[in-house]
Amino acid sequence: MDNHELAVKANEVRKGIVTAVHAAKSGHPGGSLSAADIFTYLYFEEMNIDPSDPKKADRDRFVLSKGHTAPGLYSAMAQRGYFPVEELTTLRQVGSRLQGHPSMQYLPGIDMSSGSLGQGIAAACGIALSAKLSGWQYRVYTLLGDGELEEGEVWEASMFAGAKKLDNLCVIVDNNNLQIDGPITEVNNPYPIDKKFEAFNFHVINIDGNDFDQIRAAFAEARQTKGMPTAIIAKTVKGKGVSFMENAVGWHGKAPNDEEYATAMKDLERIGEQL
Repeated sequence: MDNHELAVKANEVRKGIVTAVHAAKSGHPGGSLSAADIFTYLYFEEMNIDPSDPKKADRDRFVLSKGHTAPGLYSAMAQRGYFPVEELTTLRQVGSRLQGHPSMQYLPGIDMSSGSLGQGIAAACGIALSAKLSGWQYRVYTLLGDGELEEGEVWEASMFAGAKKLDNLCVIVDNNNLQIDGPITEVNNPYPIDKKFEAFNFHVINIDGNDFDQIRAAFAEARQTKGMPTAIIAKTVKGKGVSFMENAVGWHGKAPNDEEYATAMKDLERIGEQL
């Protein structure tokens, strides 16, 4: 896909996010929307995957470390063909495959159950090491929130990844600067994020995570990096694409009502027309 096609697809992913969270009357739209471009690039361009064979042995693996943004992951997976887009409206319902956090026991295509912040990157490190020990060539991707970086396990895992030279591991940080209680600088400031990962022997790339030119270049650079893992620090806009959600901390974990849903979908329809 070229970058224009990816932008169109990402807008559809954002529609799916808003639709799913509205239907569930709960969920986390803000961080799902900020990472929608990353989800889209991973599932439509970067990863070696096959929705018709979600357990194929040589597939690339993805771990959503910030598991509460499952609506973003589910919407990208639906667009990619893992399950019908219409199923997004079952988010968080009893008996649904689309639980509030990703569960590998319910939904084919989920490589790791996640949700307890900090644990996803640790699991991704284990999966990446397993590939090395077994001689497999697949790559492992994990997406973290910037607030999640306040968890100590993140840095234990990063120390491990650097020490083991896991160059098949790509860590992406969705740096939208907001967590549930406010700006990350006011809660427990993790900056400078790039210097911290560099200290753990990562190759670090800073990008605008809502710009497909920069996203494409970063993942290409990560693939070419040998002897050390890569961390892509993606500066994004929380709530991206929905006017009243952008950079608004209150939309971290709240569902739109019917009127807000209509406004959000109009915003996204307008973006789609412009594209």
